[in-house]
Amino acid sequence: MTVTVIIPTLNEERSLPHTLAHTVALGFDQIIVADGGSTDRTREVVKECAPAGARVVLVDSPPGRAIQMNRGASESRADVLLFLHADTELPVNARQAVANAFRDNACVGGRFDVQFDHRSLLGSVISTLMNRRSRWSGIATGDQTIFVRRAIFEQLGGYAEIPLMEDIEFTGRLKRTGRVAALHEKVTTSYRRWKTCGPMRTIMLMWTLRALYWLGVSPIRLQRFYASVR
Repeated sequence: MTVTVIIPTLNEERSLPHTLAHTVALGFDQIIVADGGSTDRTREVVKECAPAGARVVLVDSPPGRAIQMNRGASESRADVLLFLHADTELPVNARQAVANAFRDNACVGGRFDVQFDHRSLLGSVISTLMNRRSRWSGIATGDQTIFVRRAIFEQLGGYAEIPLMEDIEFTGRLKRTGRVAALHEKVTTSYRRWKTCGPMRTIMLMWTLRALYWLGVSPIRLQRFYASVR
């Protein structure tokens, strides 16, 4: 089973060097960085962090996380696509964990549990609730690093190219095609959004946005209320 890691980027020169170096060392078949028009050194970082012989590909894309992930996926011929945020670190056994999940032929995709790089009681509570909610609902967020069989991804038409909630929308469709694995192995993601905006404010914002989304409010309208600090 071959696995391609797809990393959407936009001005990620600070986070990407560590994420890319760590991911290269995990032995995936290919890493595709889909850049949405960075104006910092993101593109140079990709070239500098790719050691000789590593299958690291940089592709250009219009901006927008869903658009970029679809663009990266279109460049892959691997059996499995794994979508990784530029500020998120995979566990060292990530590839084996994904392979183990797909030993079940009914499994169409999955996600990891998440923890924050900033260790605190509140951060632990937030990540625990995120993981439990996801395990109960079958819905995953991009922070949890979604992976999927490429054939299923193509069957579903990829991510809906909307400005917000593309992960919620995609995993909602994904779980209707088969079993979605909720792995206990943890990815480590940045706490910067929570720290910058304040944990309670961020929680209320995300709950409000998701409630409005489930009530049918367009992601295009919701984007006006969402200030991204990624």
